[in-house]
Amino acid sequence: MGRKTYSLSAVAVVATASLSFSSADGAEAFAQDAAITAAAEAAAQTEAQQAPTPVEVMPEAPVFVSEEVVQPLPDTNANDGAGSDIEASSLRELVGLVDDDAQLTEQMRCLAGAVYFESRGEELAGQLAVAQVVINRSEDRRWPASYCGVVYQRSQFSFVRGGRMPNINTSSAAWDRAKAVARIAHDGMWESEAADAVYFHATYVRPRWSRAKTRLAQIDTHVFYR
Repeated sequence: MGRKTYSLSAVAVVATASLSFSSADGAEAFAQDAAITAAAEAAAQTEAQQAPTPVEVMPEAPVFVSEEVVQPLPDTNANDGAGSDIEASSLRELVGLVDDDAQLTEQMRCLAGAVYFESRGEELAGQLAVAQVVINRSEDRRWPASYCGVVYQRSQFSFVRGGRMPNINTSSAAWDRAKAVARIAHDGMWESEAADAVYFHATYVRPRWSRAKTRLAQIDTHVFYR
């Protein structure tokens, strides 16, 4: 009787101990879960505090202009005061309409000088063709890239002596015409019969180089080539 009672008591002790250990493990696990949950909540709260506050963008109210908006137009007379919109029925009429009293730049003086010395006794079409040759050369990489560079290039124009242009009778009608023709050619106000020419010579000579060039036109006493 006594041994049996002891055995039962021992079983009870073991059961109680097992229950105690189980309770301790459960309490520890519960504590860990609670700590993890608290840490997650703290992190979420911190992230929420650091997140930028959304800003609502409101569209701007439309602005209505009650007055007419005017855009300035480019100046069509920007080329040293030239008027490229002048209308004329003939080259002679156009020459008479161009302002030949406008102040000349150095380059335009070189162009007008070539017209004056090479063709002032020619008809206006011939003078325009001479100016066109100077312009075409200045736009061709085989020659200098300016009117003065073309005119003063060595051994090209016979009127140039020692790298200088002779004196011009600036009070003559021939100089006024030369200035007007130079302006017309520079602004492209009238199409020349020798539009693509880069060479010319007088009709009383026949240089060897002319045989290898394409003849474009003969105007008065000059023949023009490209």
